[in-house]
Amino acid sequence: MGKKKAAVTLHDVANKTGVSVSTVSRVLAGKEYISPRTRQKVMATVAEMNYSPNAMARGLKSGQSNMIALVIPSIHNLMFPVLTRGVEDTARKNGYMVILCNTDEDTDAEKGYITKLRNSWVDGMIFATMLPDSHYIRELRQSGFPVVLTSRAYDKTIDAVVIDNVSASYDATCYLIGKGYRRIAFAMGPDFQLYEDRFQGYCNALKENGIPFDERLVMHETDGVNSFAGLIRKMIEEQGKPDAVFASTDNRAIVIMRTLYDMGFRIPDDIAVMGFDNVDFSSLVEPPLSTVSQPLYDIGATATRRLIHQIRAVRNTGVLDPPVVEQLETHLLIRQST
Repeated sequence: MGKKKAAVTLHDVANKTGVSVSTVSRVLAGKEYISPRTRQKVMATVAEMNYSPNAMARGLKSGQSNMIALVIPSIHNLMFPVLTRGVEDTARKNGYMVILCNTDEDTDAEKGYITKLRNSWVDGMIFATMLPDSHYIRELRQSGFPVVLTSRAYDKTIDAVVIDNVSASYDATCYLIGKGYRRIAFAMGPDFQLYEDRFQGYCNALKENGIPFDERLVMHETDGVNSFAGLIRKMIEEQGKPDAVFASTDNRAIVIMRTLYDMGFRIPDDIAVMGFDNVDFSSLVEPPLSTVSQPLYDIGATATRRLIHQIRAVRNTGVLDPPVVEQLETHLLIRQST
């Protein structure tokens, strides 16, 4: 077996071209003040020797890596693959790579990622966080490190791309009320602000339409999304069937639909079901799920553009631009489940 060929180094390119290592480095970095003739000679040698600069070393030397991190709570949540694609497509078009970090909705894991990524080579971070207000993320911003939030905003002190969860949930509940449904159950997620906002919109709609709030119609997730199979059974056995169920995510709505089918109920004839998110297969269940459609791909794409804007601001001026919170529109997508 022959010896493995040694990788071509910056010094090899410099020696063959007859220029200094620093000149080769400046040419590869696209710096000015290099004569066209020298630039052409260096690039010809790079091509001839098939030289590929080490991205890590280049990043450490230049202070930039063209890598960004996306921190999400759970890859199993079907909204995040779409959001991630929006991030990745936009990053790639702008010359950036994306590192995906999954926290499993664990605060300590999120803190660990923040510490490791901040001390490594990424140029900025996007947090699709559902966790409570994090002073770790605030400290990143205050230190001048580019950060953008999705899923929720921490007031207006950090860049964020969000939707109005309260208003969207209010509209969905009002739609159900307008269809004549009065006993509307709500499938609540974990104790995150995002789900609190959706619950608040539900409560606001009940109140403004003169429907008394009934705590017995609220199901609280206990052990993951599949816990709603037992929760909806228990509710019906103890309280009788609701007219409709509004679930805080499509995942929860689909588990509930499957359970109602197993119990012999017809959707929407016996019980209507409304979801939230418009994940890819919400249109593939039977009947197709009515839902609040949020622009998941656009949220990821917009957050990435904003992050890159802030990275460039730091690169050019040394400081972040003032934060911007962008709110994208949602709309009701009515299908056959309601």
